[in-house]
Amino acid sequence: MLAVIKTGGKQYKIKEGDKIKVEKLSGESGDKINFSEILFLGNEKDVKIGNPFLKDAKVEGKILAQSKAKKVWGIKHKAKKRYKIKFGHRQPITEIEITKIS
Repeated sequence: MLAVIKTGGKQYKIKEGDKIKVEKLSGESGDKINFSEILFLGNEKDVKIGNPFLKDAKVEGKILAQSKAKKVWGIKHKAKKRYKIKFGHRQPITEIEITKIS
């Protein structure tokens, strides 16, 4: 079974057993989480496409870890003013294992 879910403003193509990293979601490690915004659900025989979301579909997952992504560097610079600042940012992420698609 294959599904496409929307969370954190992004879309993810998933199947049972997948481990994905998404924008930070509330909850502790080991908690269960349900996704309500399911855009697509299907397998080789049957396909369901939402308009924009499917109402009867369910995707359940388990939170594995709350962590931070790799550091992304940025620079602010103003020409001819001797102004240059380098900064870094680490986005908080949640690692999830997909347990059930129905």
